[in-house]
Amino acid sequence: MPAFICATCGTHYPVTDMPPAGCTLCQDPRFGVNPAGQAWTTLPEMRQSHFTTFRRLEPGLMGVGVQPHFGFGQRALLLRTTHGNILWDCPAFLDDATTTIVNALGGVAAIALSSPIGYGAMVDWSHAFGSVPIYIHAADRKFVPRLDSAVVFWEDNAVEVLAGITLIRCGGQFDGASVLHWAPGASGQGVLMVGDTLRIHPDRQVGFMRSHANGIPLDTETVLRIGELMADLPFEVMYGGTWDRVIQHNARSVLARSVRRHVDAVGMPTML
Repeated sequence: MPAFICATCGTHYPVTDMPPAGCTLCQDPRFGVNPAGQAWTTLPEMRQSHFTTFRRLEPGLMGVGVQPHFGFGQRALLLRTTHGNILWDCPAFLDDATTTIVNALGGVAAIALSSPIGYGAMVDWSHAFGSVPIYIHAADRKFVPRLDSAVVFWEDNAVEVLAGITLIRCGGQFDGASVLHWAPGASGQGVLMVGDTLRIHPDRQVGFMRSHANGIPLDTETVLRIGELMADLPFEVMYGGTWDRVIQHNARSVLARSVRRHVDAVGMPTML
């Protein structure tokens, strides 16, 4: 019996005879149930119409997406290292072809998640590669609809997933929202992977929102704290949660300018 998947956000739920009454994530005020109503699908249904796409983004880093567009259009990242591979955020889709390709790329040693938006088919992906650990910050435990022994609820403010690759809790849209720092990347420069925790806008500045869907900005205190947390991290490149949202150069400086822009726009005089 397959698990039900929310067609709006891509979150997978436990195996049940009937679909849940509603999606926990979509019912949260930061999002909203699809005006057309709650809809569900399953992996067997998706395998008739969807497929996985792969794109090399830089040495050691592959983008992993789903076509046609599904959920929020999230794109995961497969970070390949000599110590093992990390899947950053998780596609809502998985089939045998995907598993074969990922195994050829070295498999998956761990799954690290930015926020509930990136949970997708995390349990299916974990099991497909040997029940590898799924790192989720404990502050977001209530948003995990499908508990599994592979889920690692980490606490504190940072955890090293593999050598040189660190999950950092920054908060923001969610209490446990996190980013992944790779220092340095295979290209020799630090990389920051932010999912939708920090949204890269079309002008290649960074946005800080309590609700992207409903246009509610984060408070200035939180944004200033995020800026301070990132100020000393060495990174040149920043990858957002979708294919086209990437800052290729001077990403740390861009983030600092974006903090100032946000604080000025929201109304608190900036002291930066």
